[in-house]
Amino acid sequence: MITALDTNILLDILAGDEGFAESSLGAVEQAAASGSLVICDVVYAEISTHFDVQADLERFLDENSIDVQPLGRADLFYAGRIWKKYRASGGTRSRILADFLIGAHAEMQALQLLSRDRGFYRDCFSSLSVFDPRKGRG
Repeated sequence: MITALDTNILLDILAGDEGFAESSLGAVEQAAASGSLVICDVVYAEISTHFDVQADLERFLDENSIDVQPLGRADLFYAGRIWKKYRASGGTRSRILADFLIGAHAEMQALQLLSRDRGFYRDCFSSLSVFDPRKGRG
């Protein structure tokens, strides 16, 4: 099984967030035990802020067997369609296009997304299986 990781899960672990690090780490370990872990290039950029040099980020990804899969044109187009539909239905501007890129990547290139933002992804990407470490699958 291929599991895409959302930025919030990795930041929980990297920052040692007291409220979420343990459950996020457990969920990542569980996903890794049942298949492969991937992130899209947007998540790569978002977590890069936690590293002073790129080599440290690459080491973190390698040590945790997390592959980086670039977004393809189909992913990008799909994200744009979903974002447009979201905005047309009254969706707030607090959701940025990066969220839609992550969702589109997960839906098109993985079997599930590991994220603490289950409600948003479930609403916008109805065929995407989303796993929230705190709540389970949704």
